[in-house]
Amino acid sequence: MSVIFFSKLMNHEIFVQPSVNQQKTVYKNKVKFLGWESKMAYLALVNTSTNLLFFRVKPALLVLGIFALLFASCGDEELIADVGIPVDTLQTKTSIHYGIVSDSFLVFQSSVKKNELLSHILLRHHIPYSEIDALVKQAKDVFDVTQIRSGRNYTVLCKNDSTEKAQFFIYEPNATDFIVCDLRNEMKVYRGEKEVTEVRREVAGEINSSLYETLMDIDVSPAVAMKLSEIYAWSIDFYRIQKGDKFKVIFVDRYVEDTRVGVGDIQAALFIHRNEEFYAFPFDQGQGSNYFDENAKSLRKAFLKSPLKFGRISSGYTMKRYHPVQKRMKAHLGTDYAAPTGTPILSVGDGVVIEAKYSKFNGNYVKVKHNGTYTTQYLHMSKFSKSAKPGKYVKQGDVIGYVGSTGLATGPHVCFRFWKNGKQVNHRTEKLPPSLPVDRKYLPQFEAVKDSLKKELDVIPFEHNSKEVALAGV
Repeated sequence: MSVIFFSKLMNHEIFVQPSVNQQKTVYKNKVKFLGWESKMAYLALVNTSTNLLFFRVKPALLVLGIFALLFASCGDEELIADVGIPVDTLQTKTSIHYGIVSDSFLVFQSSVKKNELLSHILLRHHIPYSEIDALVKQAKDVFDVTQIRSGRNYTVLCKNDSTEKAQFFIYEPNATDFIVCDLRNEMKVYRGEKEVTEVRREVAGEINSSLYETLMDIDVSPAVAMKLSEIYAWSIDFYRIQKGDKFKVIFVDRYVEDTRVGVGDIQAALFIHRNEEFYAFPFDQGQGSNYFDENAKSLRKAFLKSPLKFGRISSGYTMKRYHPVQKRMKAHLGTDYAAPTGTPILSVGDGVVIEAKYSKFNGNYVKVKHNGTYTTQYLHMSKFSKSAKPGKYVKQGDVIGYVGSTGLATGPHVCFRFWKNGKQVNHRTEKLPPSLPVDRKYLPQFEAVKDSLKKELDVIPFEHNSKEVALAGV
């Protein structure tokens, strides 16, 4: 048989041309070499036109391999059979970036720097201003290039020649989506999405400090705390969660490759607050999914428990409080929620804005009339939202302004006031009216969904734990 060697001194490369009738054996990441398994020898290339097999080996194996092959070529043909690899079973690995075969390109990956514009990036990669202008016009219906943000990842695929001119620019506005700018002859701009794998998780725990810290201890995204606060916004005052409260949650984590990129919907939950159980089961009656308790009653109430998603109560409703600015005792007929300036303030219910103005003591404030019984007011805003205009209808959860310290205030907060039949009352002690329950015609379907999910929740132990089940990629 014939054996041909070629050695490049600097790279220590060996080409071997096997005879046609040799038996071939292929190993992943290693090659069975003359009866020895060498993890040092790796398959790098197959040239199908010449049937040359290309191995990259450590220098120490170079001499050994040459002598071994020379020895084998003079003797037993069977030893040589272990070296050969059938060309028709080998596949060269193709590099693909964002659905583009990138083997023939130079690949540059980076992230947008502070104050960096698209033009700065493309000029570095030899795209002239005239072509950048054409790209901006081409992209306007797909992506506003002025929305490129610092810290976001991008990739540039360039010609593999002396010009190194960019052929593709790919920008990632978030962890799952990307925008491809094809810079070749006929410019094209289009959106794409990475493959996302979903992992269903069952977690449970007992709160010792805060819900956020308890979830972090069991490697659960803080986004789950946000979603729970939204589901139970009408039932549980998350400013009053206490040590010993417990929870069980079934939800979906979303991954791109091995990186967690987000959280899907909560599939079922149980929260035990002050020894009272609050179940939550999603159900769609044809107008989008909402959450209901085990008795098919909606968890959504006419009013949210708080005008902020997160913050802290700095002062409660009381008939006698020492005012920190006026330096005297007086009634405080509202609840103060402290939060950083600029925190969004939400309308706690559907209604019509009847006032949005400034006054000496209230600062910037908004007043919303919900019906003939209830009215709410939000004081000390830093600014109003666009929806906060007298006569405009707002929905529950709409942003009507932002936390500030205008008027008679010592620091950033919102003073939330609640009227019932024209009298200010403590909203935290009010029994608020519920929303509509599951329609009777959908009760059989709801009961089936609820029974299945409740069985899953009830068998999850309260000790800190996490059970994962991989779902199909989406």
